[in-house]
Amino acid sequence: MKAILAIIKPHKLADVTLALRKLEGLTGMTVTDVRGFGRTRAEGAGELVPDDVADFVRKSRIDIVCVDSMATTIIETIQENAHTGAHGDGKIYSWDVSMAIRISTGETGNDAV
Repeated sequence: MKAILAIIKPHKLADVTLALRKLEGLTGMTVTDVRGFGRTRAEGAGELVPDDVADFVRKSRIDIVCVDSMATTIIETIQENAHTGAHGDGKIYSWDVSMAIRISTGETGNDAV
């Protein structure tokens, strides 16, 4: 199993979601509204400032856990549909998941995904 985390521009969320819904075998995703900064903040940032006054950029976070065979397709779909060509399009991360448990049924592993 793989975990996929994507941080994208909020206005691209609908495009990404519609494209992901077309993928056969995708069992679901979680979306969260988040704030943060990346490399562009470092340019001219000056002194460090407390979190409550920092200029954070609003983004959408997508979390997906999938079977290994779907990971590349999901990542490519997110990349293609979140791309604008501008700075700050976002990032995609992926890593191995060692365990999954469906709380309602007790299923584990790929069956829980």
